[in-house]
Amino acid sequence: MKVRKADKNDIINIQIIAEAAWRPTYLHIIGEEQCAFMLEMMYSNDSLNKQFEKGIHFFILENENNQAMGFAAFEKINQQKGKLHKLYTNPFTKEKGAGTLLLETVKKLAISQGLLTIELNVNRHNSAYEFYLKKGFKVASEIDLEIGNGYFMNDYIMELDLKN
Repeated sequence: MKVRKADKNDIINIQIIAEAAWRPTYLHIIGEEQCAFMLEMMYSNDSLNKQFEKGIHFFILENENNQAMGFAAFEKINQQKGKLHKLYTNPFTKEKGAGTLLLETVKKLAISQGLLTIELNVNRHNSAYEFYLKKGFKVASEIDLEIGNGYFMNDYIMELDLKN
């Protein structure tokens, strides 16, 4: 497995992985209507183009056949903090360590930028919460964020201290 910096040509790969990962992850938590709404909101061509233009760093995880298996999106928020916006892997991928490899790539970027903390939001019922705890993230707070159409993201805000 290898991680490479993504560009706008990878939008289709990001969309395919998001589509494959989202429903198995969220359908039982938020239902089909909110899944469809959020996929469009975050992964439409227009939305992803705007994220790239804003300077969000996307990374693609590939297998030995150069097939996209996962992605992460990270942004420097200020001089001390960065935000991991997204980290998803194809649920049909049997290889171990995919999420860890993406997270390590993001951590290296954050450290190279002199950041002290990585922040992320994770749904309070998403099993990824346990993954982030194992990787050293701690819950900083909870948030119920209105995202439109009467939908909310019910998240933990987690932080990883990069100083250690």
